[in-house]
Amino acid sequence: GKELAAKLIHRLSVRRTASFVAINCGAIPSELMESEFFGHKKGAFTGAVYDKTGLFEQANGGTLFLDEVADLPLAMQVKLLRVLQEKKIRPIGSHSEKQVDVRVLCATHKDLADKVKEGEFREDLFYRLNVIELVIPPLRERRADLPLLIEVILQRLAKKNQLTAIPKLSQDALFALSDYPFDGNIRELENILERALTWMEQGVITESDLMLQPVKKAVNTETALTEQQNLEHHLELEERQLIEAALESVRWNKTKAAKKLGISFRALRYRLKKLGID
Repeated sequence: GKELAAKLIHRLSVRRTASFVAINCGAIPSELMESEFFGHKKGAFTGAVYDKTGLFEQANGGTLFLDEVADLPLAMQVKLLRVLQEKKIRPIGSHSEKQVDVRVLCATHKDLADKVKEGEFREDLFYRLNVIELVIPPLRERRADLPLLIEVILQRLAKKNQLTAIPKLSQDALFALSDYPFDGNIRELENILERALTWMEQGVITESDLMLQPVKKAVNTETALTEQQNLEHHLELEERQLIEAALESVRWNKTKAAKKLGISFRALRYRLKKLGID
């Protein structure tokens, strides 16, 4: 989700013809961070058997996406701030600096303002990075985006796995995914779809191919009766969300939406009237 948004920003910017480089800051060992970010010269330290180009130089002229930036140690935060201010890097073992022109996009699931208060994130770096803030809601709060996201992910998986055709998602599979909590957000959706490719037949992913884990829900006996009474209302809301998602995915073309939902045009028209969807 975050990386998809960062890639979209890059593709819509004047830097789109240059490189987009992404890195998860939490996945880099602290002792290797400086080398990863700024590069190193051959012989700069034990194990440096060749020159290494750092992330900033790789992204020169383009965009560098730092995911989970809150995981950067304080020592690395100082060095990152210096590069952002001076637009220069010095590879480890080099006697000269290199000019870099990089747009830096950052993401985190943590509250950086709280990290600043706790002394775990530099205040000056926070304000340097927090020029424009975008809040991306979790996938479970963006059900209407599911059809489009699934389409994009399946296109990417087809290319990655060298499939001759882009897999299709059956209606029962879409219903199942629409009701899934996705605690792992889009990464979990990607994993579910990639796993389903192994089990699908004739290029169509069905609900059974998804192998979704049962959703455990605590049952409150005091609210059970109320939930039963509201079942019809709940189903109506679910139906509305699915129909609106299908319509939005085809730009409100009702003929295409009916086909996507697996129902006739007349049935869709009846449901639209019943649900009061214009």
